[in-house]
Amino acid sequence: MLEELKHHGYNLSAGTLYPVLHTMEKEELLIREDRLVDGKIRKYYTITPLGAEVLDEARKKAYELFREISD
Repeated sequence: MLEELKHHGYNLSAGTLYPVLHTMEKEELLIREDRLVDGKIRKYYTITPLGAEVLDEARKKAYELFREISD
């Protein structure tokens, strides 16, 4: 995930990203599944229906802000 964010111009550390993911999980925006992969526990996150609603609303607000500042 960190590499994908870096590819889009966001340079975050795990110490920044994981607290955000934990908060989103606590707020039931994400569900975490732990899987054993090559002897290591990997965390996989899936968006919940509530998370999808919040994301949709955030996209609408971001688009509205973009329209206001680009006019």
